[in-house]
Amino acid sequence: MRIPPILSLTVLLCVFLFVADAQGMTSASFGEFDRRAKAGERLDVVFFGASLTWGSNATDPQLTSYRAKVARRLQDAYPQAHFAFHDASIGGTNSQLAVFRLDRDVLRHKPDLVFLDFSANDDINTADTEKLAAYESLLWRIIEEGRAPVVQMIFPFGWDVKSADFDRMKRRAAHLSLSKAYGTAVGDAISLAVQRVKAGEMTVEQIWPFDLVHPGDVGYQLFADVAWAAFQDAVRRDVVCKTPKEMVHGETYRTQSRVRISTLGELPKGWRNESPNLTSAYFDMLMSRWLEDEVVASNRVEIQTAEEEKRFSPQQVDRLKVSFRGNMVLLFGEGTTKSVRYRAYIDGKLVKRMRPGAKEPMCEFDSASISARANGNTHHVAVIAENLAADRDHTLEIEPLFSPELEEQELRLESICVAGGDAEVFPFPSNDSPILND
Repeated sequence: MRIPPILSLTVLLCVFLFVADAQGMTSASFGEFDRRAKAGERLDVVFFGASLTWGSNATDPQLTSYRAKVARRLQDAYPQAHFAFHDASIGGTNSQLAVFRLDRDVLRHKPDLVFLDFSANDDINTADTEKLAAYESLLWRIIEEGRAPVVQMIFPFGWDVKSADFDRMKRRAAHLSLSKAYGTAVGDAISLAVQRVKAGEMTVEQIWPFDLVHPGDVGYQLFADVAWAAFQDAVRRDVVCKTPKEMVHGETYRTQSRVRISTLGELPKGWRNESPNLTSAYFDMLMSRWLEDEVVASNRVEIQTAEEEKRFSPQQVDRLKVSFRGNMVLLFGEGTTKSVRYRAYIDGKLVKRMRPGAKEPMCEFDSASISARANGNTHHVAVIAENLAADRDHTLEIEPLFSPELEEQELRLESICVAGGDAEVFPFPSNDSPILND
């Protein structure tokens, strides 16, 4: 007997829903999160962002940051639920690096709810296409692949509240538009802070008592208030996050690869494998939390003398050479007080960058740009190139720049990150098969 087409589709849909339920697949629904939490299920909540998510300048980031306060409210609202809260925040980073952290630091936890930061660190007053595309890809993948509802957090710096110039905040407007396109919840802390300051309920100085970047406990309470209100509103309205038919800001970051350099083959002369340092200037920049390993280029090699003393001898360091395919390429690693500057070459040409107001282009990257100021170990992130042709292979060469001093100097990198097109990084060529530039 033939099954009518409509009945066939119904049967297939029922089978799909049965299989999805059996595999624990869920939709990105705030209402479903609420139901499961009330039923006492185990739920994973990820706070994904930068220093404002970590809680820099909070008296105790594990207790008085916005994420800690929101976590406590979830526990109080759903006493039967079994929550696991995951901190996925690295200070001083933006959505471009977040693209390459998403799998390791967010999706592997199989989140049931994600609070997403980066509006401030992407620069609230600009709306460049590159970072908007990167940020949008986070929404797309969290909702489409992670099937988790998202609360977009729009955090201010102190000067944003002082100016209260919403027309200037192009990224805020862009992120609110993305919220409409993806059906997310939004915690707009800029609006709430401006409202409370204008009403005389608090001052900018009370919110940011130490510096105008990181608030104190009063400010993090405000952030938590707006996050919780956004979550409750989304639950009440039974909001379901969905991806649109087409991405608003382009698909460059829909395809991405973060490839550990240690997996590419035999390292060039002067490079070695190591583990990330176990100390750092700031806990959110403790790179043993965020990196699997590192490759280290050093101008000195440790030797053991006959008297069993450790000494460092000068050594030659070759360029790190690799080929890749994609629209953009980024390096992720660790900065230390011994870190050096380096040059990067794309397709054999020196990478040059113009900074706003500068008369001459910058021809070097500084892997100690943060660690030198912090006087301790931190992350190192560098966008090497964007807007590359994605339909051809490119070469990347990294040349550490060591000074002639006797002290040990180093460059520490974990991964080469590529987005767009096929987003591939290829293994090192063998010695008899050198990389050739087109």
